[in-house]
Amino acid sequence: MKPVDVTNASYVDGYKVKIYFTDNTSQVVDFWPFLKKNDHPLFEKYHNIEAFKQFKVDPVAGNIVWGDDWDLIFPVYQLYKGLIQV
Repeated sequence: MKPVDVTNASYVDGYKVKIYFTDNTSQVVDFWPFLKKNDHPLFEKYHNIEAFKQFKVDPVAGNIVWGDDWDLIFPVYQLYKGLIQV
């Protein structure tokens, strides 16, 4: 079975992002529970909604990332399930 990667992502509202996968499925993921619980200074800047919206899909990694140095990146299998472990 071929691994699933992220192909695209679009902002929904709040801290929710719709993520599209290589198997032609999609999932809306709410990142707020993770951000709220993890108040590390590296993550705190993403409490600002405008900073949060600056995500991108890295085609090499096949994943959604935040920051130039991948400040935030999550396992694709969690994104695929729509549940980020907090």
